[in-house]
Amino acid sequence: LADMSAGNKSEAITTLLGVIGRRFPLLDMETITAAIDERERVENTSYGHGYAFPHARTDAVERMYIAFGVSKRGLYDKTPDDVTLRVVCLMLTPSNISQLYLQTLSAFARFAREPQNLKRLLDARSVAAVIDVVHQSGVTVDRELLVRDIMVEKVISVTTGQPLKEVANLFYKHRIGEMPVVDDQDRVVGQISNRDLIKAALSDFRSLLGKPAASADLSMFDDLLKTQEKMTVDKIMLKDITTTTEDTPVVQLATAMLDNNLRIVPVVRDDKLVGVVVMSDIVSKIIRG
Repeated sequence: LADMSAGNKSEAITTLLGVIGRRFPLLDMETITAAIDERERVENTSYGHGYAFPHARTDAVERMYIAFGVSKRGLYDKTPDDVTLRVVCLMLTPSNISQLYLQTLSAFARFAREPQNLKRLLDARSVAAVIDVVHQSGVTVDRELLVRDIMVEKVISVTTGQPLKEVANLFYKHRIGEMPVVDDQDRVVGQISNRDLIKAALSDFRSLLGKPAASADLSMFDDLLKTQEKMTVDKIMLKDITTTTEDTPVVQLATAMLDNNLRIVPVVRDDKLVGVVVMSDIVSKIIRG
């Protein structure tokens, strides 16, 4: 649709589902709508840059369906970057397909990151013109599922000189347990986890094994609590870490993560941090969708 009349994202989704339902009347639209609604409840699918990608994997379809709608006046919705939502791309895929779905979603995400594409879509006056903008962008769907298709691009990281107190605050604020460590040029030089913080507090923890419980109280954290504003990341971070690149096949990386018991792997380009792959994301994006 070259210019939807919807006022918000929910109305836009309803409009696009209606387009699919009219075009393919044999589809079970009630089941499909329920699947989309469930996905929206789990996570806001507004991507940022003016785009949203509502999607669902469901047994109600046997192949991929994509409905693409543009709103020239903008849609009301909470967006991660506060940029007005103007493009909604609705995707439906069978439950047993994850690779093509993720590759297609990744391709549209790359399309969305180029500001000129949004401008061209808003200038398009017909459905044919909208399709031409997508085709002429040069964005293609990869044959193989790669790290760039599933990685998290907005990475929480720390620098070598940051105090451990700030690290602990970031762990708490963002509900994460591990972060890449970068230098002043954003090059990955290590990794730090909540486990490292605890080990720093319990540096002599092995000597506690077998001792009475009374001797192992919270007083052992006192030294760390007193020095956390002075002690810095470089003193306790893990320096020998595994990194990967955007072009690495996901299967290859997942195998390495399992073999080495890795929860998070930084993604680098020219040694600089561009993303991370988290084991839980492999589960949520590939297995659950």
